[in-house]
Amino acid sequence: MADKRDYYEVLGVSKSASDSEIKAAYRKLAKKYHPDTNPGDKEAEAKFKEASEAYAILSDADKRRQYDQFGHAAFDGGAGGGGFDFSGMDMGDIFGDIFGDFFGGGRRSQSSNGPMKGQNVRTSVRITFEEACFGVDKEIDITLKEKCDTCKGTGAKEGTSPETCSKCGGKGQVVFTQQSLFGVVRNVQSCPDCRGTGKIIREKCPDCSGTGYVSRRKKISVSVPAGIDNGQCVRIRDKGEPGVNGGGRGDLLVEILVSRHPIFQRQDRDIYSTSPITFTQAVLGGDVRIKTIDGEVIYTVKPGTQTDTRVRLRNKGVPSLRNKQMRGDHYVTLVVQVPTDLNEEQKELLLNFDKAMYPENEDKDDSPDDKGGKKKNGKKNKKGMFH
Repeated sequence: MADKRDYYEVLGVSKSASDSEIKAAYRKLAKKYHPDTNPGDKEAEAKFKEASEAYAILSDADKRRQYDQFGHAAFDGGAGGGGFDFSGMDMGDIFGDIFGDFFGGGRRSQSSNGPMKGQNVRTSVRITFEEACFGVDKEIDITLKEKCDTCKGTGAKEGTSPETCSKCGGKGQVVFTQQSLFGVVRNVQSCPDCRGTGKIIREKCPDCSGTGYVSRRKKISVSVPAGIDNGQCVRIRDKGEPGVNGGGRGDLLVEILVSRHPIFQRQDRDIYSTSPITFTQAVLGGDVRIKTIDGEVIYTVKPGTQTDTRVRLRNKGVPSLRNKQMRGDHYVTLVVQVPTDLNEEQKELLLNFDKAMYPENEDKDDSPDDKGGKKKNGKKNKKGMFH
């Protein structure tokens, strides 16, 4: 058997792979190389057979144990066994689970017509930045399916009742056979006559057209928790589509859309913003008012604060979804405002301040003046012009 590849290599899994990993690997290969999707492709057919053989061995605990001990010889009349025959396997378990979509059927089910939960319904609601931080109750309008009052949910016209489907005997499923590479495969699909309900409605209710449900516009209250972020969902149980065969309703999933804030930006539970301070506050320090989601707070700026300095306001961020007592922080970037449109008096004061701060500049002769000329001895006349 030197020409046969290692079964683990064929499926692309390690020798310690779990049953679920082996099955997932086979599913991927089988769908890729199945003859129904590669008609006339001999290479694809060979790879499909190789993968199926590997899966048939490695998915069986006893055969896998023999293969791990003796290799291919375990199924070729060598040590450990007298060969392996595909015809002895129930390949319907494999195809019913993996290839139901190829043959028009679904996964093999233990219950013939059991209850199924209804589909979830999705909608959205927009809230403000502050509402996302602290929580809010919203009321939304949505169309939901409710049980028809006329037929009480049976779908049948008043005075009549649904009949048991003769094709499936009320099971909601039919069994059919399919010829495959490994013989006849049994598969299961929903009954086409009753569409899996097990019932046939001869005379439909005029109000619900035989569905048993009517659509109604309703107002639903949504409790949005504090700390929710943009794109997250609030789940409201049992407000989705009705179930089938007695199954419960699905859920209503409300996506939260948070509007942008003109000042604040959010990252996880932390908030970021900028706050202007005056030149004097930056130099001398002092108290400044900073806006937060809790309102304005007083922050003491240190003397000599430089522009773009970032400060941290602890526990002024967004509350945790799990515990609203736990909050993030608020980071504020302080931006020094540079004065503009100064009058002559203000300019004079700044020049005097500059001379007091940097007296060495007064000793520099022949430096350019405002008009590209030369200063003489660094002296100015009363009009602020050098002479």
